[in-house]
Amino acid sequence: MNARRRHFALCILAGLFFAAAQAPLGIWPLVFAGFALSLWLLKSAASAKRAAWTGWSIGASYFAASLIWIIEPFLVDVATHGWMAPFALAGMAGGLALFWALPFWIAARLGRPASILALWPLAEYARSTVLTGFPWGLQAYAFADTPFAQFAAHIGPHGLGAFALIIAALPVLWDRRKGIAFGLLALIALGAPGTLRLGNAPETANDAPIIRLTQPNAPQHQKWDRDYMPIFFKRQIAATEAKPKPDLIVWPETSLPNWLNDAERTLLHIADAAAGVPVLIGAQRYEGLNAFNSLALLRADGQVGQVYDKHHLVPFGEYLPLGTVLSRLGMSTLTETFGGFAAGQGPELIDLGPIGTALPLICYEAVFPDQMQSPEGRPAFLLHVTNDAWFGTWSGPYQHLVQAQFRAIEQGLPLLRSANTGITAAIDAHGRVLDSLALGVSGYIDTALPSPLAPTLYSRTGDIPVLLALLFLFAVTLMPYVSRKD
Repeated sequence: MNARRRHFALCILAGLFFAAAQAPLGIWPLVFAGFALSLWLLKSAASAKRAAWTGWSIGASYFAASLIWIIEPFLVDVATHGWMAPFALAGMAGGLALFWALPFWIAARLGRPASILALWPLAEYARSTVLTGFPWGLQAYAFADTPFAQFAAHIGPHGLGAFALIIAALPVLWDRRKGIAFGLLALIALGAPGTLRLGNAPETANDAPIIRLTQPNAPQHQKWDRDYMPIFFKRQIAATEAKPKPDLIVWPETSLPNWLNDAERTLLHIADAAAGVPVLIGAQRYEGLNAFNSLALLRADGQVGQVYDKHHLVPFGEYLPLGTVLSRLGMSTLTETFGGFAAGQGPELIDLGPIGTALPLICYEAVFPDQMQSPEGRPAFLLHVTNDAWFGTWSGPYQHLVQAQFRAIEQGLPLLRSANTGITAAIDAHGRVLDSLALGVSGYIDTALPSPLAPTLYSRTGDIPVLLALLFLFAVTLMPYVSRKD
């Protein structure tokens, strides 16, 4: 194997290290291995062009492996959308990898490999925000079930990812032996506060409201099939009727079999089954020519109260960017709703009376750490309704759950999650899964609402302190370069 092929093979390996660190495998030490190997490859790149190719190859390998679930939605209706599946994966992996190619190119062009320590996390922030953003698969998520994840309460996922990169860089960009020693000390320093924080977790209050999270287990290819819809609806009704009665019942995303506007009889049936308990129901509704993916509060009297409309929609899934142009090329949205959905007005709280307020998140909205705030104030808990049947059964549902865990850590709030199929879960304010229903299982869980924590630093400041720190770090790494120019 010549040097160029060996270099490329190592790029692929680095990407696979990152992928294996993510759910469902979750081999978190491989994050450090991936970073260290990537930095070594950057140092060994002979030119800025080779460095950019290196960053792109590592990123393409990582995103192709970790986002393999992206083909699943296109296979629900193979005849209509199946041809798009390979293009979707290749386009997604190759496009996202450009965000990794750029910092590698800049670092090599400047002749300052250390500048990658700021540039790479800044590029990941850009990936999370540019063109509506796609923050799926941030490296911090590999630490979900470790004490390190607790640091996200202070610095968020971008800060935690930057810390991991810096630790991995010590033996590569500095001294090998000293770097390994300092890296281990840094890991201990990072993990100790998290362990202490977990040890001081508050107990759930004895009088905490009981909330029922339902899961009908409807495969996406059967979800809207008229032969199967009654089966899934009966499962939901059975879960709603079960005793003892909770204080609130939650149905997952788009679980109402009718349009909300035309579901009077169905809603009365649900209210009868709930027997006085309010029910939050994922539903589709319309206003004029606009359709919305919504969460509706069904009151005890069978009337619809507050309605929340999903505001951060999935490109190509729920709406078609550049719709006029792309529709001419034979593309369409993956949802069964003709023409896609319209976006709601933004984050807002749902008032649940004695239970408190909840910040609703519908499916994709839970992947955005910077969109957990409402102008109406801080909620009592985060409520995530989702339809993870779109994501298949391998990696997607598990990665989606991990991101929900991080939202709880970052905000210091419990998160309750009702999924159409896997993984329905009760998550405490430290991001720990207290109870759950696995993929492919129908049923419900009754959970006492976990206690919230005090507002976290990240919930108050967001990513601004981390971004400023990264810009400062970038300036510091450039100082020898500027001095040399002078």
